[in-house]
Amino acid sequence: MVPAILGKKVGMTQIYDPSGTSIPVTVVEAGPCVVLQIKHADGTDGYEAVQLGFGDVKPHRSSLAMIGHSRVAGTAPKQFIREIRLAEPTDREVGQTVTVDTFSDAGVKYVDVIGTTRGKGFQGGMKRWGFGGQPASHGTERKHRAPGSICGHASNRGTGKIKKGKRMAGRTGHAQRTIMCQELVGVDLEHNVLWIRGAIPGPKGGFVVVRKSKTRS
Repeated sequence: MVPAILGKKVGMTQIYDPSGTSIPVTVVEAGPCVVLQIKHADGTDGYEAVQLGFGDVKPHRSSLAMIGHSRVAGTAPKQFIREIRLAEPTDREVGQTVTVDTFSDAGVKYVDVIGTTRGKGFQGGMKRWGFGGQPASHGTERKHRAPGSICGHASNRGTGKIKKGKRMAGRTGHAQRTIMCQELVGVDLEHNVLWIRGAIPGPKGGFVVVRKSKTRS
């Protein structure tokens, strides 16, 4: 199985290397995760994958379907569930536990982190897209933060409608993002913690998927 695990972002801090250089790191509480399901290419699923679950949730806050699904693995319903796609069949079995030692045993140095960015609600064009706004003087009145013309020269559909993909005001954030090739600075086996250099997507307490980097070993 490719070294991968589910976890929760705790926050950021700094550690020091032997030379005394400060290294900014994000602390991730990773695992233990339970294998809830194994999918196979020659089965009904049509692909190889391992389904992991992280963080217990009270049964009355879950659904009957998830309670029954988790019972097959001999565990409580989980708060965060994700699949890890694989190129080859895995040696894992349903009910097994995945911990951070999968990274230390494999000698992983770089990881990709998948998370959900902070949601910022409905925002104007300047904050959402970084527009410069209208001039601050020379007759501009109550239009300093306006995005400007939105329908000049009609559109590429031959009508007066706004072009598809036009950058306007709207919901900002709360989108899945992947930060690639982050250095794995340390692994704490006792407390199930990963120290990842730099920032990762999401707020404190946000769930993330940490896997071995696809582009750098």
